[in-house]
Amino acid sequence: MRWRPPSATALLATLLWVGAFPSTVASEDRTIQIGSKSFTESIILGAMLTQLSRAAGAEVNYRSGLGGSRVLWNALLRGDIDLYPEYTGTIGEEILSDPSVDTWSAVHEALAPKGIAVSKSLGFDNSYALGMREEEAERLQIKTISDLRKHPELRFGFSNEFMDRRDGWPGLRDDYHLPQTKVLGMEHDLAYRGLSAGSIDVIDLYATDAEIKYYDLRLLEDDLHFFPSYQAVILYRSELESEAPEVVAAISRLEGRISESDMIAMNAEAKLERIPESEVASRFLNDAFGMTTEVQRTDLWKRLRVTTGDQLFLVTVSLAAAICVAVPLGILAARFRRLGQGILAAVGIVQTIPSLALLVFMIPLLGIGAPPAIAALFLYSLLPIVRNTHAGLHDIPIQITESAVALGLSRRARLWLVELPMASRSILAGIKTSAVINVGTATLAALIGAGGYGQPILTGIRLDDVGLIMEGAVPAAGLAILVQGLFELAERRLVSRGLRIGSP
Repeated sequence: MRWRPPSATALLATLLWVGAFPSTVASEDRTIQIGSKSFTESIILGAMLTQLSRAAGAEVNYRSGLGGSRVLWNALLRGDIDLYPEYTGTIGEEILSDPSVDTWSAVHEALAPKGIAVSKSLGFDNSYALGMREEEAERLQIKTISDLRKHPELRFGFSNEFMDRRDGWPGLRDDYHLPQTKVLGMEHDLAYRGLSAGSIDVIDLYATDAEIKYYDLRLLEDDLHFFPSYQAVILYRSELESEAPEVVAAISRLEGRISESDMIAMNAEAKLERIPESEVASRFLNDAFGMTTEVQRTDLWKRLRVTTGDQLFLVTVSLAAAICVAVPLGILAARFRRLGQGILAAVGIVQTIPSLALLVFMIPLLGIGAPPAIAALFLYSLLPIVRNTHAGLHDIPIQITESAVALGLSRRARLWLVELPMASRSILAGIKTSAVINVGTATLAALIGAGGYGQPILTGIRLDDVGLIMEGAVPAAGLAILVQGLFELAERRLVSRGLRIGSP
């Protein structure tokens, strides 16, 4: 039987499966997937859950800093993760969109039909609050949120999640009738720096943030009691109670054991003293339970090997899939004018979608981790390759095409022996452009747990650590330059000298 090459769709599906393979294949024992949000407190709590689960004998994969509440909740429902730390107010107001779910028993009853269980409170309430610099609040005589009504000129800087939450800015503005119009959305950790620098006047914060004391901030009284209670709890899939009861028993040890002062101190250790979250968690477990947990510190070169491997994997797999799909699409676009207009328009529209939005769009289809990142990078790689393939074939002088026809070459022979070689320089330029774009865009994949150079960048932003930011940014820039250089060499090898006349 004659062998036939796989279709582009089949190849892409295979590559996505390969991308998912490292995170989904496990040993015979069930691997517990633990997640956390992208702020320090959640990462510390996730590290505690990880260390407790491992001490109970479970195989654990910890995916820290995955994003906001919705990302983690949807991942929990799909089974991408098995448990993560959450807050009761967030469950009622943001996740379930039901303010009446404001107690632990109400949360328990609401989540049970969804196959989700909830622990008792870990012992502290991390409520939302608004904060100002103490000296500025004193000068303006602002003590409560209602006092903000007297100062419409104040500039607000809120975390992006707070800007859209039911229990965030929209509800707060309406309940308090706040007149401010200068309201910016930004990364939570950057808001503190903006407040300190005087570029903004009021920010949202968490009651257990270590920066409150560090920056000498005044917490404004919630005099209308807008914010609900945010008791820290653990959400986990109910099936763990039968599949991994030792894990449920282990994480339940945290119930009622973490006070607000404990959490503030741990946040300060991580944020201000730059102690790794895993070590902060280990110290607490040792003090609270007498546990000695093994925390492995990784040196710079080991971290670079891991992040470089992740980055290369994402870029290589997505680019290979894009080449296999985009070149045939470019050929079709060049041969069939009307179809070509549709193809170019479609890939052009995909390119206009913000990269972060495209990554998030892929999560419901492919979960978290490498698969959605690969799919998004694949889509972003299409336009330069399709467009350059189309342009290279379209711009071949008509005399050359007519000569090939006169020699009796079939359409397929003309494509392989004449047209593609003539268009090779343009096609390679498109692939090179896609590869360089991919290297930069792939840093965003860390937001959905795919690793890569974005991981140290995001951690550096969160901890205000320039060294960590450079640990991701410099290799990413270097890889982009290396990729461009490799394609320059490939062009010299693959494109005939006659087609390179006039090029450097």
